[in-house]
Amino acid sequence: MRIVVRGVVQGVGFRPTVHRIATSMDLNGWVQNNGSNVVIVVDRDADAFVQRLRDELPPLARLDSVEVLESDEETGIGFRIVPSSAGQRGVGIPNDSAMCDDCRREMFSPGGRRYLYPFTNCTNCGARFTIIDDLPYDRAETSMNDFPMCPDCRNEYDDPTARRFHHQTICCPRCGPEYYVLDGRGKRIACNDPVAYFAEQLDRGIIGVAKSWGGMHICCSLPTLPRLRGWYHRKQKPFAVMVRDLDAVRRYGRPDAHEVELLTSPHRPVVLVPRSEEAVDETISPGLGNVGLFLPFTEMQHLLFHHFKGDALVMTSANIPGEPMVLRDSDALDLKAELYLLHNREIVNRCDDSVVRSFGRNTFFLRKSRGHVPSPIEIGLKGQAVGVGAQENLVGAVIKDGRLFTTQYIGDGDSLRVVDFLEASIGHFRRLLGIEELDAVGMDMHPGYSNRKMAKEMAYRAGAELVEVQHHWAHAAALMVDAGIDETICLTLDGTGYGADGQAWGGEVLHATFDDYERVAHLEGFPLLGGERAVRDPRRLVFALAAKADLPLPYFEGRDAEVLLKLMDRSPITTGFGRVLDAVSCFLEVCQERTYDGEPAMKLEPFQARGKRAVPMIAELRSGVVGTVDLFRQLVDAKGTKEDLAHSFTAALLEPLVDAAADAAADNGIGSIGLTGGVSYNTTVCALVKEMTEKRGFGFVCPDRLPNGDGCVSSGQAAVALRKVRG
Repeated sequence: MRIVVRGVVQGVGFRPTVHRIATSMDLNGWVQNNGSNVVIVVDRDADAFVQRLRDELPPLARLDSVEVLESDEETGIGFRIVPSSAGQRGVGIPNDSAMCDDCRREMFSPGGRRYLYPFTNCTNCGARFTIIDDLPYDRAETSMNDFPMCPDCRNEYDDPTARRFHHQTICCPRCGPEYYVLDGRGKRIACNDPVAYFAEQLDRGIIGVAKSWGGMHICCSLPTLPRLRGWYHRKQKPFAVMVRDLDAVRRYGRPDAHEVELLTSPHRPVVLVPRSEEAVDETISPGLGNVGLFLPFTEMQHLLFHHFKGDALVMTSANIPGEPMVLRDSDALDLKAELYLLHNREIVNRCDDSVVRSFGRNTFFLRKSRGHVPSPIEIGLKGQAVGVGAQENLVGAVIKDGRLFTTQYIGDGDSLRVVDFLEASIGHFRRLLGIEELDAVGMDMHPGYSNRKMAKEMAYRAGAELVEVQHHWAHAAALMVDAGIDETICLTLDGTGYGADGQAWGGEVLHATFDDYERVAHLEGFPLLGGERAVRDPRRLVFALAAKADLPLPYFEGRDAEVLLKLMDRSPITTGFGRVLDAVSCFLEVCQERTYDGEPAMKLEPFQARGKRAVPMIAELRSGVVGTVDLFRQLVDAKGTKEDLAHSFTAALLEPLVDAAADAAADNGIGSIGLTGGVSYNTTVCALVKEMTEKRGFGFVCPDRLPNGDGCVSSGQAAVALRKVRG
């Protein structure tokens, strides 16, 4: 009997599990990696064997399909693992997974040969995607190829009873990679234990760089954070904090049960949790109501906390602002840190930390990357397509025959290096999946986006159709992919997306399928005075709304005010919900200076969360347009706390959008209303839309597997582009 298994079945201890089960059943035959699947041949009892396989899967494996076929192939005597075959390329690419409990106990067991060894892993944990160069997943196709196994590791590798039987990254201090320490000038520092030395220096207040599986972190102790902000020129943006254990999580944050699940999962993302006001001061997450916490996931990080005296370390991606995360020693030295903890294993695929937020049982991905990539999503579209994303929070998407894959987080497209990284990452996925030809390439409509040239060249080289996809349609399409539906009435709320009329959309209600979309309703537009300068200076947003509402003009006087008034008729128009929230944040004196993307609206969120709908405000809906300007006029005249004003304004702005969505859903026989876009990361906004939607008798749909923000745009682009070409 021939059994063909598809799913996550490579690099996860699947073949050793097959060998163990088959041997225990006295079956004859063999198992082989075959590129996109695993082939098993047994001489009898195939159904009983498959049932045991389902019951006894290793932790990281996943079965998507199992096909049992009649076969007259020779099985031989006994059961064996045979060398891998290239076969067809496919979907069995394993994710990186946090160090398991068995390996952690082994690493901290005195006298063992892996005692305090920072590359201790097994078939159930460790680096996978970040070190894979090609498939099938064998040592020769990973960066462990540079480290031949010693006799002791070879014996473990060949022993069917060992935890590391056929484990491709098996190693020990005798044969594996090693850490070393460099000073700020790149000179190696002699020390017996590099990780211990680095931890000691962190205790003393240095700013360091530590190399992990898929990249590097800039790190320091919490008391050093104010100095880090000046050194790294990061005045207000929050930093992620790695903590020793769950007890430390609960000292710094107030996680609920779902957030604890996320924190302790093998993915080990950064999780935004409500912050503890007693333990977290303004230096970590200034003006925000949450803090990004995560637990150690690599062996080195566990060792770091073994030696470090404190319970928390700032850990942020090591990159020059605007550039991809550094990989090589020479590039790391350009950061001018005071100390470097590096190792000699190559990073094949750089991967930033994943960042998530919980909403009920849904997981909102602010960044879907390390630990979550690749994680294919079933999609009812056959063929092969690519989406290249928008301009910010770039992620590539690749569809192959009914499955959608997203690349790791790439970055913002203002840098040519980031666009090069995007192209290389898409190319790597195409190679792993065996995609030589493409049916379609999807891209954003914005004529100024830096990745459009890359998309055009990719489509030309592949002989594929190039498809422009409107930004918010791509958001809606991505939500449909995420939820497994093919039609939606959807609120797509963000700061900016290039509209079909050439203006900056962002407060939209769309009726969307993969074939087309209709703009059902939107916010009233107002000028972005000076274009991008208004995005960076929210005072200009307030000035424009005040001018449109015939109110006294704030912030600017004399010549400055005259210039801005002249720009009222010359500037692009925005309907962006995020821009309106920026203006409210500025007007309420919550945040009047933007130092990072989304800052004013993000700092408004704690006020919205604490407030109630206690201030009377109503936004009218006329001919599909929500009266933003009149609502702002009501805000100026209203009395109440900042919290109640922020909450009441937000609820009043959402209500007519939900009304328009409900009418459209009823007219089209659609039973649910969706919400996506960068604004939907705001859990107060989500809760309000959910409440309003369910009150009107409709189900509520929001993201869970793809990012809410622009990290999902490439997925929507790829789906729409492929539907256009393949029907």
